[in-house]
Amino acid sequence: MSGLWVVGLLVLLVLISVVTSTLITGISPQPSHLAARHFIIQQTQQLLGSQASRTLVDLGSGWGHLVVPLARRFPQHQVIGYELSFFPWLVSCLLKKLLGLDNLKLYRRNFLQADLSQADLLICYLVRPTMHKLAARLEHLDSRPRFLLSHFFSLPGYSPLHTWQLPDWHQSPFYLYCLDKQQPTESLNHV
Repeated sequence: MSGLWVVGLLVLLVLISVVTSTLITGISPQPSHLAARHFIIQQTQQLLGSQASRTLVDLGSGWGHLVVPLARRFPQHQVIGYELSFFPWLVSCLLKKLLGLDNLKLYRRNFLQADLSQADLLICYLVRPTMHKLAARLEHLDSRPRFLLSHFFSLPGYSPLHTWQLPDWHQSPFYLYCLDKQQPTESLNHV
């Protein structure tokens, strides 16, 4: 009976942690579905390929469903994940350790307060209010990341270089932005 009690308590702690971070961020840490992960890996290959070491940043890396495959597929690149929710971040850290992914760095903090200027590729699946905050943050960087690949939500104030819609059940839209060559089309200071 005490083993069941411990499992129940652990499940409760995980739920409280995830619900709390969901209330803070506006979105729960949910994995990208398989078709989206394959698409992101394919686009990463096309954008950065086997070039010398580049930096890929997942803005909201959740349980590691994307950062871990990216780190495994592109060992020559530095892969960084930001996640606020404790247990998804912890699971990602355990996977990193178990798989020996030395090119993967995981941070439990808000990416809006991180230095994103050195990234070559930002990858995100964020809700619209957070996309507005990201756009405002990018507007104030002296040096912007080269590309942003966004799943489902567009980046306000910027024109995408390409848009796609996956032929999956979700009809998932993707937006690719070339940020280092583009100024926002409108000021986002009001956000």
